[in-house]
Amino acid sequence: MDAVSSMETTDLHSAPTTFIGSSDGDYPVIKTFNDAKTICFVESQKLWAIAGPIAFNILCNYGVNSFTNIFVGHIGNLELSAVAISLSVIANFSFGFLLGMASALETLCGQAFGAGQVEMLGVYMQRSWIILIITCFGLLPLYVFATPILKLLGQEDDIANLAGKFSIQTIPQMFSLAINFPTQKFLQAQSRVSVLAWIGFATLILHIGILYVFIELFGWGTSGAAAAYNFSAWGMSLAQVFYIVRWCTDGWKGLSWLAFKELWSFAKLSLASAVMLCLEIWYFMTIIVLTGHLDDPVIAVGSLSICMNLNGWEGMLFIGINAAISVRVSNELGSAHPRAAKYSVIITIIESLIIGIFFGGIILAAKDHFAIIFTESKEMQQAVSRLAFLLSITMMLNSVQPVISGVAVGGGWQALVAYINLFSYYIVGLPLGFLLGYKTRMRVEGIWIGMIFGTSLQTLILLYIVYKTNWNKEVEQASERMRQWTGDELVVVDNKKKSGQEGGPLIL
Repeated sequence: MDAVSSMETTDLHSAPTTFIGSSDGDYPVIKTFNDAKTICFVESQKLWAIAGPIAFNILCNYGVNSFTNIFVGHIGNLELSAVAISLSVIANFSFGFLLGMASALETLCGQAFGAGQVEMLGVYMQRSWIILIITCFGLLPLYVFATPILKLLGQEDDIANLAGKFSIQTIPQMFSLAINFPTQKFLQAQSRVSVLAWIGFATLILHIGILYVFIELFGWGTSGAAAAYNFSAWGMSLAQVFYIVRWCTDGWKGLSWLAFKELWSFAKLSLASAVMLCLEIWYFMTIIVLTGHLDDPVIAVGSLSICMNLNGWEGMLFIGINAAISVRVSNELGSAHPRAAKYSVIITIIESLIIGIFFGGIILAAKDHFAIIFTESKEMQQAVSRLAFLLSITMMLNSVQPVISGVAVGGGWQALVAYINLFSYYIVGLPLGFLLGYKTRMRVEGIWIGMIFGTSLQTLILLYIVYKTNWNKEVEQASERMRQWTGDELVVVDNKKKSGQEGGPLIL
């Protein structure tokens, strides 16, 4: 029986794919090109069924911020600058930190779902709610003292004062993230992602309507924008909670005192996830800050910002892929399917690299023209054209790097990746960028080359780690992690049987 006829796929919302030719439910060993082709087709279906809706949801969230800026921009330039600074500095910092904290759920919920411990998903989600709400109280000073912080960073008094007022008014939105992110991870772990796309789309449409009413009809100005921002954020969060309570009864068993168990261990994994993600976010923010101190900063920052804007749009797609590969790896490790985890990583890296090369090629082909979308200044367009080659390389690098970060989250390697990011970005990349940007004539190109070198180093190190990974051992560690947080010794025994430790070893 050939590979094509021996494979039978299950519903995309189930954890592993079942294969008639594989008694343990794992992918069979690839022996022929037809084997590879069939597994690639099956895995691609699973990956994009998760990645597509998540990417769309992220796009809608991005649209909420964008339309807030658009409506405020019609009030006045001062209001636009203040709100943009508040959202890009204060809100973006808390967004990244809380998202990183919640990413621990991608490891735990994904592996629990794969191991059949579905009832633990609700407990983990509640644990994450507790930890993120506590974290929000820790982030409050950032909002309360936003005005002096922004002045310290060099913002003009008028902008800093209004941005600080807007930041305080959007504190409810920050607390909504403590509910929003864990519910997202809960749904992602089970591949219930289409509902996230629909809720995100409905929130965007609702947000535009509320902005119009509060700003255009009621004339509430930036206070109206803040109210709309809070209302939409809580609307999205509560809609996700309602869906879970109403339709996810297998994973949601009601509020549980188990949520308070192992909080410290859970918090450590959450903090490692947050540090891993924030080190990446801060790295790219620091590049903009360094560029702002060059000669002719308007052109330098403007040209780099245009390039980073385009890179950000591509990044939304790869954030979806990042979440999808995290779900796939954690599900398969929890199901004791090491080959499926390994093959999903390989296939996703290859497909992502192809997408990155495609986008990089488009940038090179249109290097003298795409800046027209953003500016009519010929000088700015020429500056962007000079950076197009570096943008193309960055897009190709950023197609692989998020995938490996997603693998790290799915496997529970957050602390290791945090150390690698610290070394690659802050010990190698930033110093090199500072040296090339300020000590040579390369200026903004030198700063960006340093950034690329740091990202390349991080990607190569993570690729080597993935290449050397013993996926059978990762299954053992996933089993041990489930035992630690569920207290269920049967998880370890059952997964040892699945992974081949009893009855002979698995051969990858």
